[in-house]
Amino acid sequence: MNLLLDAHAFRWWIDGDPIPPPAFDALSDPRNMVWLSAASAWEITIKASLGKRRLPDRAARFVEEQRQRSAFAWLPIEASALDILQDLPFDHRDPFDRLLVAQAIAKSCTLVSADPAMGARPVKTIWS
Repeated sequence: MNLLLDAHAFRWWIDGDPIPPPAFDALSDPRNMVWLSAASAWEITIKASLGKRRLPDRAARFVEEQRQRSAFAWLPIEASALDILQDLPFDHRDPFDRLLVAQAIAKSCTLVSADPAMGARPVKTIWS
């Protein structure tokens, strides 16, 4: 299974915060490919810049080290996702969430997210 992490799911994973068993089991299964999106790295960087999240290092270095330590694949923002993004409804205005949904659709991923608004999107999600 292809899994795409929401930014908060990535942070919970690397911080060791409790993740519900369905999501934790999927993330721990070596048969699954887990992706971290450039959009999530961007969101983490912005939150650090705004002082909403303290990081022990520069955001780019921190995210990359944690991504590699967790053996998550890097998902750049590709034209195929942008094409899908253009046609998504504006029922939810968060630009990071919208891009993650588009990437999940483009890459045939299940989105790992605790955000209940994601369940209303045209993408499969996993959390609890």
